[in-house]
Amino acid sequence: MSRSLVDWLAFIERQHPKSIALGLERVRDVAGRMALGKPATQVITVGGTNGKGSTVAFIEAIVRAQGLRVGAYTSPHLLRYNERVRIDVADADDAALVAGFEAVEAARGDTPLTYFEYGTLCALWCFQQQALDLVVLEVGLGGRLDAVNLVDADAAILTTVALDHQDWLGVDTEAIGLEKAGIARPFKPLVLGDDDPPASVLRHAYAIGAPTWRIANDFFVEPIDAQHWRWRELGCEMMLPTPQLAAPVQLRNAACAIAALRALDLTVDAEAMAQGVAMAQVAGRLQRFQRDGVEVLVDVAHNPQAAQALAVALYASPARRTCAVYAALSDKDAVGVVHALASQVAGWRLAGTQAAGARGIDAAALAGRLLGTAAAGAACHDTVTEALEAALSDVGPDGRVLVFGSFLAAGEALQFLNGSD
Repeated sequence: MSRSLVDWLAFIERQHPKSIALGLERVRDVAGRMALGKPATQVITVGGTNGKGSTVAFIEAIVRAQGLRVGAYTSPHLLRYNERVRIDVADADDAALVAGFEAVEAARGDTPLTYFEYGTLCALWCFQQQALDLVVLEVGLGGRLDAVNLVDADAAILTTVALDHQDWLGVDTEAIGLEKAGIARPFKPLVLGDDDPPASVLRHAYAIGAPTWRIANDFFVEPIDAQHWRWRELGCEMMLPTPQLAAPVQLRNAACAIAALRALDLTVDAEAMAQGVAMAQVAGRLQRFQRDGVEVLVDVAHNPQAAQALAVALYASPARRTCAVYAALSDKDAVGVVHALASQVAGWRLAGTQAAGARGIDAAALAGRLLGTAAAGAACHDTVTEALEAALSDVGPDGRVLVFGSFLAAGEALQFLNGSD
């Protein structure tokens, strides 16, 4: 009897003793048995600490505006697993994903695969069933040993390199940068979204002969006014509309997407660039709602660098009072996150993330970590929904509520907000 998608997801969660097991040997072996080749004519792999999902969304929207076919694989999802696999900017349907998982299982034999590895192979199989001009693959964790690095990219992007996942990637940005730079390929372009990338990234690119395209060096972002900005490189400049994705950092993500597309052997004109930048959307990135006159912002920011970018966005759009609902995972730098946002947040509420399993943390334990910070003494709630409802009653009509801290926090907030439309 055929399994449903829900059944498959429950099944693949049980097939490996660890949720994360970096390394390409097992996934490469199964991919060989599945006869997985290159999933599209061109492939871009997107890695980095923050901004990956938005960068993928810009690439997708631009390529579709050009009339080309595009697939995208991202993670994690917010509401439905189907969000992880997109073809022509539409989520894959259950039947396609079920067929993909069946193909993985038929080839797997006794090779153990993690949840992410199953999903990556399923996505590559789904893409191979289509005639796609471009596939964009988002790295799950790190780069060098991440399952998506199975595919040789025609261009790679490192959006940012900052401290996160130190238990897996290394204790400083030099070590982390080297792991992330592992997605680059010899003599293929590597786009860098940091003004000052780690030396380890540049050394690795030089060693393998990968030409680097560096923001603020080889291409430039120039804000003009509230409606326009300029993308510029030597011999080319484009006047572009401000993205719907609202945070100031999104100009950098859009610029990296454009640089990667220009580095490829893929014809994309300026009109498609402008249309794609204007149309790109992705949930949970400073996403705005209105509830009884109160603005609610939902963001997946979950580390200090992302929180700093969020603080810049809040400062650029001041409100009378901002109340934050913060729901973190246990392995994140919660103190660093609160410090980054302290100047922009007047009140805090903490929510538990036990639904995340081993990486979850209850609100009281999170509060214990935040003694001595701006969030010390914050009210604790079992769920994001409870905290959000309380925050909405706290702020006046000129205030706003920010929900952030993890994909789980954003997903639960979106369920609540969408359900109460």
